[in-house]
Amino acid sequence: MTALNWVLVLAIIVLAAFVLAGLFLGARALRQLQAGREEVKGRQDRAVDDAKAKVDDAKAKAASVRAEAAAAKAEAGAARAEARRVLEAAHEEADTILEHAHRQAEADAEQVRVAARRSGEREVALLNTTAKEQAADVERRAARIDERERLHADELERLVERERRLAALDADLSRREAALTDRELALAGAEEAHGKELERIANLTAEAARAELIENIEGQAKREAAVLIRDIENEARSTADTRARHIVVDAIQRIASEQTAESVVSVLHLPSDEMKGRIIGREGRNIRAFESVTGVNLIIDDTPEAVLLSCFDPVRREVGRLTLEKLVLDGRIHPHRIEEVFDTARNEVERLCDRAAEEALVDVGITDVHPELATLLGRLRYRTSYGQNVLKHLVETAHIAGIMAAELGLDVPTIKRSAFLHDIGKALTHEVEGSHALIGADLARKYGESEDVVHAIEAHHNEVPPQTIEAVLTQAADACSGGRPGARRESLEAYVKRLERIEEIAAGKVGVDKVFAMQAGREIRVMVRPEDIDDIGAAVLARDVAKQIEEELTYPGQIRVTVVRESRVTELAR
Repeated sequence: MTALNWVLVLAIIVLAAFVLAGLFLGARALRQLQAGREEVKGRQDRAVDDAKAKVDDAKAKAASVRAEAAAAKAEAGAARAEARRVLEAAHEEADTILEHAHRQAEADAEQVRVAARRSGEREVALLNTTAKEQAADVERRAARIDERERLHADELERLVERERRLAALDADLSRREAALTDRELALAGAEEAHGKELERIANLTAEAARAELIENIEGQAKREAAVLIRDIENEARSTADTRARHIVVDAIQRIASEQTAESVVSVLHLPSDEMKGRIIGREGRNIRAFESVTGVNLIIDDTPEAVLLSCFDPVRREVGRLTLEKLVLDGRIHPHRIEEVFDTARNEVERLCDRAAEEALVDVGITDVHPELATLLGRLRYRTSYGQNVLKHLVETAHIAGIMAAELGLDVPTIKRSAFLHDIGKALTHEVEGSHALIGADLARKYGESEDVVHAIEAHHNEVPPQTIEAVLTQAADACSGGRPGARRESLEAYVKRLERIEEIAAGKVGVDKVFAMQAGREIRVMVRPEDIDDIGAAVLARDVAKQIEEELTYPGQIRVTVVRESRVTELAR
């Protein structure tokens, strides 16, 4: 059934509902009228019975009954009129609903027709577009096929032409080969005669002449080879320097590490100076208990709202700092409480160290490390060297070594592992005697590291001569990480003294006019008098200054010595 039919059925159902409602109201009115009539009849019967006794009263009541009957009739007529009015209103409303339904159905049908027309137009346009694209694609494919067939035809023509030329060349080569054979026979005869004539003139046999000729050629070849080797070495040295600079600069630029500060003591800020007395305790018992439990020296001076903690072991110093911080926050400071908080702080520091080691290993990309080595790596979280955090230095060195190895096409995981573990011995330098490089090599060998890694660790400070590329790259990455600007710092006094000594070394040479220490002491520029020193002397002066600086001073990274020799001639035009 269509929507219009459903609307008509709905309108008929509504009209039937209104008709039934009108019939129900009319039936109700009729029932009320019948009830009124029955009541009137009963009243009449009662009036007749009473009239026999009271005739005079019956006449009055009869009149009243007649009036009531007239009123009932009037009410019945009004009910019939109301029923007819309701029925007519129902008919009118049904007609209105049917008309509205017809109009709504026509509007819906018109909308459906318009939507169908638009959808059909879109589908037709889409089909036309698709057909056009397919036709264009077919045309392009046909054009490509035609072009390919044309190229194949041209290639076939070229091949045929090449075959013709090859056949002609083959015939020509056959002729030339025959001519060369004849010429070789003639030359062989002439050479034999020429050799006999030379032997007769030079009084030398062919073997002696050949030996002398070979000796002359060998000497000439050796001289040419020496010149060639020198040129190749110069070119290789120049290329290697340029390539090495590029690799080192690229590695350092790609590693953006933060600048660190040296930690000598730990400072704990207090909420007030009254807390110092509670930390000291009665007759100093709290401070004695703290130092005996933690092994950290507690320095309480006139510094407002602060105390100092000093210890050679950075892990123990951090445990002491956390212990004192928790005690200050808790407020209860006595020997028994100090022992309880110390155990809690030690466990917390161990967890922090383990987490720092895990994060460093994930950052570098190393997973298979012995748990004891990972624990030692975590202890380096609180260790510094010249102001540079050792654990961050290991991560930075590993990244630099990995970048260099990738640029050189080497084994990146092994070299990164060697660079990452090269300072592992610093975790035990205050517990075991010896160089941290040799201690670290023993640790790595003990916990199953490869010999390449062990050798790189023990050779990164030249305690053992480096023999592998892993050791050399570990040294280079270590120098790049420690020597980059801002990685490490020294005291102002030592810094100034080093710069002054650098300038004194250069200024003490003969022929030096001015000396400038530049770039925080990483470059020294020497101005010489041109009348006293020539170009060769300038090169010798630069080498002497660099050698003396290497022998007398200790510094991170490297120092560049630049000698400037400048000649100026001035003349006046009058």
